Amino acid sequence: MDNSRRLSSSRSRPVSHQVVKAETGATAGGSLLVLSGVTIAATVIALTLATPLLVLFSPVLVPAVIKIFMLGFGFLTSGGFTVAGIGVFSWIYKMVTGRHQPAADQVAFKVEQFGKQRTSGSQAS
Repeated sequence: MDNSRRLSSSRSRPVSHQVVKAETGATAGGSLLVLSGVTIAATVIALTLATPLLVLFSPVLVPAVIKIFMLGFGFLTSGGFTVAGIGVFSWIYKMVTGRHQPAADQVAFKVEQFGKQRTSGSQAS
C-alpha cells in the first residue's frame, strides 16, 4: 500500500473514530502518568522513612551486601565453569570414542584447509 492510499484511508475514517482513539490514548496516558506520580511519591516517602535505619545499620549492611554479591558471583562463576568443563569432557569423550557428530569432521576439515591457506598465503608474501 503506498503513502497516498494510506493518507486517503486515514482521511476517510469518520471523525468519531478519531475522537475515540484520542480519548483512549489520553485515558491510558493519563492513567500511566498518575500511576507514575503515585509511585515516585511512595518511593520518596519510603526513602525518607528508611534513611535513618539505613544510616544506623550501614556498617553492617554494606559489608553484608558486598559479601552476598561476591558469594553469588562465585557460585554463578563456579557453575558456569562446571558446565563448560563437562561440555569439554563430553566433547573429548565423543571424539575419542568415535561418537562425534558427522559435522565435526567437516568443521575439522575446513579448519585444516583454512590453516593450510593461511600458511601458504603467508609464505607467498
